[in-house]
Amino acid sequence: MAIKIDVQEFLEILNLTPPEQNIMLIGRHGLGKSQIITQFYQKKKMRVVAFFLGQMSDPGDLIGLMHKDLQTGHAEFLPPYWWPTDNKPIVLFLDELNRARPEILQSVQDLTLNKTLAGKKLPQGSIIISAVNEGDEYQLTDLDPALVSRFNLYEFAPTVEDWLLWATAHDLDDRVTTFIQKNHHFLDPEEPNSKELPTFTSGLNKTPDRRAWEKVSNLIKPLEVIEDIHIKIIAGIVGIKAAMNFKKSLETTLAISPDQLLLNFNKTKTKLKLLKLKDLVLLNEQIVFWLNNSSNYKPEQKDTVLKNFHQYLVYLKKAKQTEAVAHVASMLESDNFQKVAGLLLVEDDILKELTEYIRNIKL
Repeated sequence: MAIKIDVQEFLEILNLTPPEQNIMLIGRHGLGKSQIITQFYQKKKMRVVAFFLGQMSDPGDLIGLMHKDLQTGHAEFLPPYWWPTDNKPIVLFLDELNRARPEILQSVQDLTLNKTLAGKKLPQGSIIISAVNEGDEYQLTDLDPALVSRFNLYEFAPTVEDWLLWATAHDLDDRVTTFIQKNHHFLDPEEPNSKELPTFTSGLNKTPDRRAWEKVSNLIKPLEVIEDIHIKIIAGIVGIKAAMNFKKSLETTLAISPDQLLLNFNKTKTKLKLLKLKDLVLLNEQIVFWLNNSSNYKPEQKDTVLKNFHQYLVYLKKAKQTEAVAHVASMLESDNFQKVAGLLLVEDDILKELTEYIRNIKL
């Protein structure tokens, strides 16, 4: 059994693991593994080469093609197209490792042990990361225990909060992020249940995943009004059940958005009376996610944002919505929101309002 890690822990593991140690991630498709790895190493100016081994039919794509050296008469492999010619270390991401053909897995063996491929050694400092799928819906190849032993093994289990942070930072449509906030179970695929599959699908069943919701966002972002034909398109992306629930959620959106509250509190505060505790909790999350993306407001609006956030806390206390205040304090205690905590808690008025709640959480 592998230890579970979320996105923040995965980033720390990437940062702390020495290059000579290989990493293997266990998890379903669509969790954003390749994107996280690529963005992390691009910041370090390292090239990431990704292989989807389950789709690879010829090991030549990985190791290069055999040819005859005219001088020696010996057979040797030509360097593959991705091989580094500048002698700078690279990152090899071997996705779908346990869906690869046996002859491709043989090529991976030497690569993971000696960082060598067909007699050629990768530049010093090169990194190897693999990912394997897990679940009854996949056609999998049993991995040699000797191969698995060459990896540090982790189960990649990003949280809903991880995805919402990513979605807000990448400006996904608010209607999508709000839906996932209220319906966590629609973010990732459900366990397959063949009894629930309609007969016309011939065993195929479309389920939502994180990549699919990004597609939905791209579809609806230009649309002010979402019509039935759009819902049908969405059903083809995330499945009928998720699409119907998404349609229903559009009819029950919050009366206040985080930007309205933080940029113009006086005009929106009367609407706060209409919100129940569950609505305030949802609004709190939206506010913190919104603040986590500093591009949502201009530098000259910072003082206004902080002032209005303080007024919001004062309102919650006067309205005796202490659970909502405690919820804000709890979120600011999370490692995921250190940036927001650094923004808010340097303000004496805000710190004063939250201190007693933060102290109670620590106790």
